[in-house]
Amino acid sequence: MMLRALFCALLGAAALLAELPDFYKKVERVTWVVPDLAKTIAAWRKAGLTAIEEHGELAIAVKHKGQPVSARWLAATAYAGDLGWDWVQPLSGDDAFAGFLRSNRGGVMALMHRVPSPEALDAEVARLGALGVGVLQQGEVGPIRFVYFDTGAEGKYVLGLTYDPRPPAEAAPGPIRVTQFAFVARDFDALSAYWEKLGFPKMAVTHSPSTDRRYRGKPADFDMKLGWHRHGKIVYEWALPLKGPTTYEDHLKAHGEGFHHFGVAVDGDMDAAIARWESLGYPVAQSGGWGETGKPGSGRFAYIDTDPIGGALIELLWNYRPPEGKK
Repeated sequence: MMLRALFCALLGAAALLAELPDFYKKVERVTWVVPDLAKTIAAWRKAGLTAIEEHGELAIAVKHKGQPVSARWLAATAYAGDLGWDWVQPLSGDDAFAGFLRSNRGGVMALMHRVPSPEALDAEVARLGALGVGVLQQGEVGPIRFVYFDTGAEGKYVLGLTYDPRPPAEAAPGPIRVTQFAFVARDFDALSAYWEKLGFPKMAVTHSPSTDRRYRGKPADFDMKLGWHRHGKIVYEWALPLKGPTTYEDHLKAHGEGFHHFGVAVDGDMDAAIARWESLGYPVAQSGGWGETGKPGSGRFAYIDTDPIGGALIELLWNYRPPEGKK
């Protein structure tokens, strides 16, 4: 009987760690907590995000760590391609958003995945609960249900699910095409082990030197390890600073571990893309390259200092392409 019970327990554990549901392959939207929504909207409109819906003031009854809370928020949604940016400015109520603003001073709190049905949402709440992950906050806005899981302390961002019976939003035109979600952390081993426990893949870690390194306009000698999760449509990058100064250390001091930047593809002239952001008042905070300059496999990166308008940076990413007719 004891062996049978042990066998059943092992089967149950294997089921919990089975392949992730398909809805984790796509991030539908991010939850972005800001101290001043009007300032945030104005700045990103100026930067070229025109598909912005202002929701005004919302009064929502939520459950925060199992306790009923009446919360008031100012809210708006912007679209960068087909990715929704849900901006929230807490006004009152001691909920998850207010707590995040107090501890992190704003920034991207959660990545949200869209589930296909209420039953799928309930099943994932049960699966993660059996793995020891509680619900941080849950509630409803009209026909939409949302659940935020209490993954922030160990996972360094909040995992979120949403059920929305309405059709997904169409991709919006604009200058921002997100190709990477990026975070900063201090311990890759513990971080990877945590997400592996929940069924996510093991983090791959690289340590390759970058070239032409600059920090806030001056030559620099920074170094970092990079961790990678590639379980979905958009790559997750994790940065662990080894030598600075770097924007990663800046973020740790200002906001703590967590979401650091959106990687944005540059298909054309990298210098022109940088100049456009600088003309809007957002300088390059850190830059460099990889590979052999002018050769296949090489490229450039530049972190645009958009931290003042929400607590997250934009990283411009440019990959070398040989001129037409050449290989």
